Amino acid sequence: MIDRFAAWLVYGLFGLDPESRLGSSVHFFFYDTTKILLLLFLISILMGIINAYFPIGRLRHFLTTRRLFGLQYLFASLFGAITPFCSCSSIPLFIGFVKGGIPLGVTFAFLITSPLVNEVAVALFLGSFGLRATLIYVTSGILLGTIGGFVLSRFRLERYLSPWVRTLQANSDEQTEAWERQRTSLAKRLPAIARDALGIVRGVLLYVLIGIGIGAAIHGYVPEGFFTRYLASSNLLAVPLAVLCAVPMYANAAGIVPVIQVFVAKGVPLGTAIAFMMAVVGLSLPEATMLKKVMTWKLIGIFFGTVTLFIILSGYLFNLIL
Repeated sequence: MIDRFAAWLVYGLFGLDPESRLGSSVHFFFYDTTKILLLLFLISILMGIINAYFPIGRLRHFLTTRRLFGLQYLFASLFGAITPFCSCSSIPLFIGFVKGGIPLGVTFAFLITSPLVNEVAVALFLGSFGLRATLIYVTSGILLGTIGGFVLSRFRLERYLSPWVRTLQANSDEQTEAWERQRTSLAKRLPAIARDALGIVRGVLLYVLIGIGIGAAIHGYVPEGFFTRYLASSNLLAVPLAVLCAVPMYANAAGIVPVIQVFVAKGVPLGTAIAFMMAVVGLSLPEATMLKKVMTWKLIGIFFGTVTLFIILSGYLFNLIL
């Protein structure tokens, strides 16, 4: 429905050519903006209801005081693998987790894996590269989120969350405690939950528009041949170069798999191509722009730097075993 609306608006009302770079970029912008803002609003309402009725404080206490031997990061990563979100679409749920006080390392495990692995990308990958490569891709995506979340949790990064998020957390705790005392019905709580959700949307709106605008420009105007020229197997620096070139880009896993197939057909090693794909879908400038409302630049840099390093190491490993 959102895709049809964006197509009608851009190609019908605006009269842009679907085959042109401008038409493709503008369609991308309206489609992703509508999708992400709607998703953010709905997830914010859902998380508000959960915070009102579910004992989020007990869950937070359980995750921070029990010895789970790292399983909490694996569970968050597995949850990310079954959610069909791209990196920017994962952010609304990430905000909901942070707002509820879930440990930051656990939320990072979700945020890392969610865009990397989804059922559509797995099906396309299976058809393009076979079972062995697909299993390695899926397993590595889940492990990347699990290990990344664990490593980032060791840094005690909660102090680098933005003041906006800290205010959300405080207001959420106070509101939940008040509702628990009053035992208010959902019908009476819903208007306040909806107002909070709209407040969250208004708070990140500018960041969403800027981020998706960057992604739309890259989506329509970055030429494919630029990458295949420098990522050949003879280049020892191909893996880090592929990852660094991919970070400014923005696409979901399902959209990038056909591009990866072209790269491999033109001589790019499969491990290098997978590392490129992981960086495209797991890290992007639009994602960083949206995360700026949630994190300080220092925290964004730590997050991106850690995940980038892991993806580069994974790319070299893939090239050895594939």
